[in-house]
Amino acid sequence: MKFYTYLGISLLSVMFFGQAHANVTDTPKPRIIALAPHIVEMLFDIGAGAQIIATTEHADYPLAAKSIPKIGSSVRIQLERVIELQPDLIIAWQSGNPSDDLARLQQLGFKVVYSQPDTFADVAKELRLFGELTGHKVQAERIAAQFLTDLANIKQHYADKPLITGFYEVWSRPLTTVANSSWPQQFLALCRIENPFQHVNTGYPQVNIEQVLQANIQVVIQAFAKKQANSNGYNWQQWPLLPAVKHQQLLMLDADVVHRMTTRSLQALQDLCQQAEQSRSYYQQLKD
Repeated sequence: MKFYTYLGISLLSVMFFGQAHANVTDTPKPRIIALAPHIVEMLFDIGAGAQIIATTEHADYPLAAKSIPKIGSSVRIQLERVIELQPDLIIAWQSGNPSDDLARLQQLGFKVVYSQPDTFADVAKELRLFGELTGHKVQAERIAAQFLTDLANIKQHYADKPLITGFYEVWSRPLTTVANSSWPQQFLALCRIENPFQHVNTGYPQVNIEQVLQANIQVVIQAFAKKQANSNGYNWQQWPLLPAVKHQQLLMLDADVVHRMTTRSLQALQDLCQQAEQSRSYYQQLKD
């Protein structure tokens, strides 16, 4: 009799704890509106892509992101659509979404979390944050750790390379480059590319061609989106006295990768560093 009683209690215990465990693992994951392409991409990285119920235009990676409904842009968010969808969480780009719309959403009671990755280290931090918020903590930690390991390896590989002087073209009309507070400047620094405009106060300064010609630029870096024609870039060939033009050292990057603050940015970093190393070798051969 004691055996059956004990067995009954044991079975009840198994049923109770089994149900408790099921309740924990079956906790519904939040339905998310992600208001920037880099946010969408990072959510897919950590396994939370299926939880995204809406996003904004230009969220096109990975392929599955193209089918997610678009409810706005960097200029305006369709507030009525947000209200209709009733998300559990809104992840917004602090410097890339309209602040008045975000303030209104918070007033309406929606939970808004802000994303603002300004450095590679910030990407890892946000991956971990998104993992906490979405129920994908383990995968987020794994992806963030791998990202930081890959970044450290690239840093170590190029740390002692000789400097080469470069100009990063953000926009051609007006001619615009990068400085210390910009996202691309860290690419130049890690690839050992000296930026003569690095210490300008604004992150994306406008410059004139005379300033560029005076800087003895050895490489010009141009970033174009796949759907963007290269003809949109500055016509450097009209300045053959510039070393980068004279020696045809124009480096090309995929703007959709290099300008998006995600794990893929390390692909662009590696690409730029490799191209810069080829240019170094070219100039070294000229000296020899």
